[in-house]
Parts: sequence; C-alpha cells; structure tokens
Amino acid sequence: MGDRAVSDSSSKPYTPLSEHGLDVTGNVHWNLDWEKLHEMAVSRKEGKLTSHGVLLATTGERTGRSPNDRFIVKEAGLADEVWWGQVNRPISPDKFESLLSKTRKHLNQTSDIFVKDAFCGADPRHRMPVRLVTEKAWHAAFMHNMFVRATNEDLEAHTPKYTILHAPTLMASPHKDGTNSGVFVILALDRGLVIIGGTHYAGEIKKAIFTIMNHILPAKGLLPMHCSANTDGENSALFFGLSGTGKTTLSADPERALVGDDEHGWSEEGVFNFEGGCYAKLINLSEEDEPAIFATTRMRGTILENVVLNADGTPDFDNDSLTQNTRGSYSIEAIENRTADSMAGNPKNVVFLTCDAFGVLPPLSRLSPEQAAYHFISGYTAKVAGTEIGITEPQATFSTCFGAPFMPRHPSIYADLLSKKIRENDAKCWLINTGWVAGGYGDSSRIKIKWTRALLNAALRGDLDDVVFVKDQRFGFSVPTTCEGVPDSILQPRQTWSDRKKFDNVADLLARMFIENFEQYKEGCSDEVMSSTPIVLG
Repeated sequence: MGDRAVSDSSSKPYTPLSEHGLDVTGNVHWNLDWEKLHEMAVSRKEGKLTSHGVLLATTGERTGRSPNDRFIVKEAGLADEVWWGQVNRPISPDKFESLLSKTRKHLNQTSDIFVKDAFCGADPRHRMPVRLVTEKAWHAAFMHNMFVRATNEDLEAHTPKYTILHAPTLMASPHKDGTNSGVFVILALDRGLVIIGGTHYAGEIKKAIFTIMNHILPAKGLLPMHCSANTDGENSALFFGLSGTGKTTLSADPERALVGDDEHGWSEEGVFNFEGGCYAKLINLSEEDEPAIFATTRMRGTILENVVLNADGTPDFDNDSLTQNTRGSYSIEAIENRTADSMAGNPKNVVFLTCDAFGVLPPLSRLSPEQAAYHFISGYTAKVAGTEIGITEPQATFSTCFGAPFMPRHPSIYADLLSKKIRENDAKCWLINTGWVAGGYGDSSRIKIKWTRALLNAALRGDLDDVVFVKDQRFGFSVPTTCEGVPDSILQPRQTWSDRKKFDNVADLLARMFIENFEQYKEGCSDEVMSSTPIVLG
C-alpha cells in the first residue's frame, strides 16, 4: 500500500517511501503538477482561491520561522564540523530517533500523503536531489514553486540525497522529546533526513535545505550565500541581507535580469540559484513600487500566505492583522525579466543590505575589501516585524554572513571564501541602508524605494566612479556626496537629524554595538580586517 501511486506524473516511484522508513496506509500522490495540487488544497480546505484564482493559505499561530525550535542531530560525521551555539543547537541521537518514529507513525496513518521530488541548485554540476513527503497538498505546491523542478527524464534517475518528512499537524512534547515547544525542525546531516512538525509555515521547508547546502558546499570550495542576484548580461551583482531588507525587491529590476531572490552558490564559473522560485514579502506591496512582484500575485500558480482578502476577493496587502510577514511563493518563470537558466557569470558588484533602525548608516557607502569582510562577518541589520515569532517592531541585530540562522559552520569559513571570490574577480563592494533616515525608527519613515534603487543602479552602472566621496568618521567607509535622482541632503545621515548631538550619541551607541559583537570573531581575523572596526568619537 505504502508506495502505490494514486495520481502521478511519472511511471513509478523510483525511490520508494520504504527507503525513508515509511509504510503509508493512505493514498500516496507522487509528483503532482501545481494545478492538481492547488485543486486538492482547495477541496481539502487547506486554502481558498482569491478573485484571480490564486491559492491563499494561512499558517495559524506560526507565521514566521521558529529559530528556537531548530536543532541539528549531534552525532559523528558532518555534525563534527558544526559551530554549536545559540543558532546551531544540538539534539541527541536518541531524542531524534524518538521524534523520527513519531513522525513516521503520523505520516503512515495519514489519509493522503504528497511526495514532491526536485533539486536544490540550478547548475547541473552542483545541484542536489531533494524530496518532500508531506500531509498537505499546499506544502507540496510550495515545494513545486520553490525548488528546481524535475523533468520526467530527471525523475527516472532521481534519488534524493536529503528528504524532508513534513508533519505540520503533529506536535512534539517538549518534556519528552527534548524540544522547546510543540514545534520541531531537526536536521540529521549524515542520515539525509529532516523532520518538521508543529508548524504550517512553509518557509521552514526551504530554509532547512538551504542550511544543509550551507554546510556541505564549503568543503567543495563553493560559497553558499543568503543573497539575491541579477545581471545585465555582463555585470552580475549579489545582494546580501536578511528577510525584509530588500533582497527580493531590489533584485527584481526591469533593467537587469533576475537570477534569484534569496539563495545562491558561487562557483568558479559564476553564480547559480539554489531555488526554482521566489518567496517574497508582500506587506504594503504596491503595483507602482514593485510591479514585477505585484503581477505575480494575480498569476495562477502563485501561493499567498497569511494575506487578508478584501470583500471582493482581492488581496489587501496593507492588512497586517494576521502578520507583518505576509508572503507570496511563485515560480521563477513568473518573472519575465530573468536569466533562462537561473545562472550568471562571476559578480562584479557585491552589495550588503542593512535595515538600520537607528537611522545612522548612510543610504549607500563604498567599502574596501577589508571593510567588506568586516561587515560580512558582522551582518548588521534589524529584524523586521513578523519575520520571526515575537518580533513586533524592528530590533537591531547582528547576523553573521547576513544569514546566521542558516549557517552551520564557523563564520570565518564563509567570510574567507567570500574574500577569496572578491579578490579573484576584482568585485566592488557596497553597503546600502534600506532602513530609516532623519531620526531613525519611530521618529521618521524608511527611505523611499525609488531613492534606494537610484543609488543602487548608479553604483552598478559605474555612475558613481567620478563622484566625490567623503569618509565617514566613525565607520571609515566612503559616502557619495551626490547621486542623480536622490536628494543630496539624505546622503549624509548626520545632516538629516534636527538634533546633531542626539545623532552623535546614537551613532556612538551603534559603533559600540559593532565593537562588542565582533569580540567573538577577533581571533583569526587579519589586522587589515580589524582596522575596519568603527571608532567611538564621544
């Protein structure tokens, strides 16, 4: 019973579920297309359709990632190279085995199981075969959107290297199972397994596989990156940043072809998207500011998460009553202006995006290679409301490599690889603040998207090469004095504050935060990188 295909897109399942310790008694739906998955999601009351025929699902209590509920099994093998700490929490093999048994039993007794085989990585030379086994049709549809889709020919030889057993309605028992709550996301690196339960938030699926790629690729000399990427055909660019800092928005540029919006690898040949789709934040989305993303929300095949509908069935993107972290999942093909193969050449520009809630950092700064290494390791930004459970307003944070929740190895491993790639390709490095100016959060508004895009495009085109730059006294990086399409007055943050003394105090506070955070990384850093440490002037 467990491996019979009820309705499938391939002639037979080439890797049976028994390989994952499953013996499913219900119906198994193998590799359904998105149309059938959406139809079943609606008929099973997992979601509903908007007036445009787009699938809308809600995730319940968990509307963002649950980082405190993610664990890595601590056992001999790949886990020996994990940098354990607040981010990478260990769980014992026996606790994992207990939860794995519970997950298998739950899936075995579920009436309908959906299996989706795909790849992580658009470059055939470096892609990894992956599988999702889930109790929900809409999560299988999410997998279809977000990973590189397998052709029928691919499926004939598809053997998953990592499989996610996904049981969102199964709750853990913290006291018995060794978890922090009823939610669990557990990676067993050497067993090729991930188990997820207690949360319907679909982002856990893609971030689990991303974390695994971040662990295995550096050993092969490839740099895994939490970044978006685009290209004009000759000049490729990378955009590093946490959710809500603008990766998706800024990489979807009508003048440049999108490579991908969130996760990439950098090989000797260039960059390649890990994913087959995009997972965009939709809160306050407007057709005027983000036309390409807005268009996807009306395309069948897209999945909207936690978006509230108007009375006429259209999305209300300004409504945050469920969460600030409203999302849209759509295949990369939904973006017309993209590279055909989700790949591009070696980048000539590396951009770090930060959402500075203090209103201290300039809208754009030019970094030396040493400053780039310092800021990459620091990974300063603000957690944006709704991205994680319990975050209701922006909070200053440091997330090493602009993706600490997904980086199992020591930060220096990724920083050294990035520095090597920058030197080899003579890439320019920029720091862009997509956060607040003129007083910071609570006293002003976020910088206008059109100003950020004007600054970014000028940098990528080389329009700033002949502009006068001035050195920031505290942080040492270079700041342009003018840029076409942007008011000169906002380029120097101190000039935007009515109370200059208050600015100096806040700027010194942020500088101290950088210094204190970097203490944990000082050992092993070169004198050149350490010379990029901010200076407290007060």
